[in-house]
Amino acid sequence: MGMSPSRVVQLFFLVSSIAHGYQFVRRTHGLLTPTSLASARSLTMFLGGESKKLIGKADTTKIGTTTVPSVGIGTISWSSDSLTQLQNLELQSLVNTACQKNVAFFDTAERYGSNVKTAMGLGWGETERLTRKLLANSLPDEQKPIIATKFTPSPWRTDPKSVVEACKQSMKRLGVEQIDLYQLHMPDIVKPFRAFGISSQPLDEVYWEGLAQCYHEGLVANVGVSNYGPTLLARCQEALGKRGVPLASNQIAYSLIGRQNGAQETIDKCNELGIKALAAFPFAMGILTGKYTNTVLADTDDMDTLTSLATSRKTSLEIRDLTRYAKGDGKTIPVGGIQPLMDVMQKIGKKRRKTIAQVALNYIICKGAIPIPGARTQAQLRDNLGAMGWRLSSTEIRLLENEADRLGFAFEGAGFKRTSEKFVGYGVEKWRLD
Repeated sequence: MGMSPSRVVQLFFLVSSIAHGYQFVRRTHGLLTPTSLASARSLTMFLGGESKKLIGKADTTKIGTTTVPSVGIGTISWSSDSLTQLQNLELQSLVNTACQKNVAFFDTAERYGSNVKTAMGLGWGETERLTRKLLANSLPDEQKPIIATKFTPSPWRTDPKSVVEACKQSMKRLGVEQIDLYQLHMPDIVKPFRAFGISSQPLDEVYWEGLAQCYHEGLVANVGVSNYGPTLLARCQEALGKRGVPLASNQIAYSLIGRQNGAQETIDKCNELGIKALAAFPFAMGILTGKYTNTVLADTDDMDTLTSLATSRKTSLEIRDLTRYAKGDGKTIPVGGIQPLMDVMQKIGKKRRKTIAQVALNYIICKGAIPIPGARTQAQLRDNLGAMGWRLSSTEIRLLENEADRLGFAFEGAGFKRTSEKFVGYGVEKWRLD
């Protein structure tokens, strides 16, 4: 006889508890949740107290016609190719909890897959299929999730029909009758023959027409774009408007240390046009959690959260670049790196009884955007949700921005993951938020 998904999750947590010496607290649906002695009180608050109360007060916002939590869940780090199944059990626990707490807003893309494949632009559909599997295994009384995914502009996709067909394929992989938010992943920058002097006109307007057809056919509830600067964003909104389609969102890389290179201007333009901004890289790939400066060690006594933030699946190249941002190299980054900003964030966090990561996410919420932090574990989800239900003061926002500006550098990505470019198989293509 096979085990039910909930029993499998229990078994996983039991193994984890033996490895880490954790206590257990029994909650609804018979699930067992690991927690250290120090974090038992905060876990109880998450499951039955403070966080539940805040979600009940609906810390939500709107993307077009859809109401969503003020913090999303990024899936770019999800993977189904691990040598063991423990990782997928962690993801199942995350998905179950998100649905139970009515915060299930998942952002994925057709090009997401295993880490290596995603970096090479070869992931195509893997994470969408994994998302469907995890949602299918969730408990029957859980809330309906909100799913956003993305279309990848490619040289072989040259007409509106290609957008519609890709949308239908994403629907099939996700197992949904309608996609809540369907986004273009980037401007039409993938031009493999440009290096040989063979250029072609951008197909952005063709893809906009494809989005409009998806919307009018009822395949999607809302449409959005990604990595559009103010000029292209306004053009897209006007073009879709003529087709009777509202442009609901624009997803860009944005964080407290990622406001340069047109990012802040783009957020401001989104707010002006009534287009909801979604913020990718809200932690600057983990720098703003403090884990690369060891600030997180002093920031929290929650061992469950600490473990999830301290562990990393990043490549050695990414870790090298992130450590340079965090500690400085005396060349492009001053010695001390981001530590002065970490000190200010930690001070604000202690005053508000929040983690540094929660301060980083709340800053983005205060700027009118929805942060989309990646999450692989229930502990990470719990920490991310702690950014909801409260707001930084205008004085605190100014203090954070002033300290970030004094650093003298901006976050532009690490390894092959960059904030304004993508590796697309044959090389790297870039865009500008102008």
